[in-house]
Amino acid sequence: MPASQDPPSLTPVLHEPEPAEQGVPLVIVDGANVVGSVPDGWWRDRAGAAVRLRDSLAAVPATGLPGLPAPVEVVLVVEGRARDIPQGPPGVRVERAPGSGDDKIVDLVRETAATRTTVVVTADRGLRLRVVALGAQCRGPSAVPR
Repeated sequence: MPASQDPPSLTPVLHEPEPAEQGVPLVIVDGANVVGSVPDGWWRDRAGAAVRLRDSLAAVPATGLPGLPAPVEVVLVVEGRARDIPQGPPGVRVERAPGSGDDKIVDLVRETAATRTTVVVTADRGLRLRVVALGAQCRGPSAVPR
């Protein structure tokens, strides 16, 4: 062996996974925006519309979303008159925004996007800009069952 070459190291090289690849992906659903994307009279019963959305999301943890395979964790953010809906089917956690639903979503993204894949379901352009800047991905309301 030439003198200028060191022998190969026997020390294993450990490669840490990228932070966003750790754990189960988180899907955060902007309840008011997704409910409002279907003109089905939701404005007459906002809480009822939020419950219907919550229940329709029950399959998502086991099926995933297009381009985001299961398993996933699902959080439905509700606000205003829909804020008092009960927790529902297993697999869908209801988060009640004390004020702005968008601010609650941004807070959740801030807590998670650096350590796991985080996807926000909304059509709200302003919210999309805020969460993408924090490292989240976005999907439109048609990405989830309604």
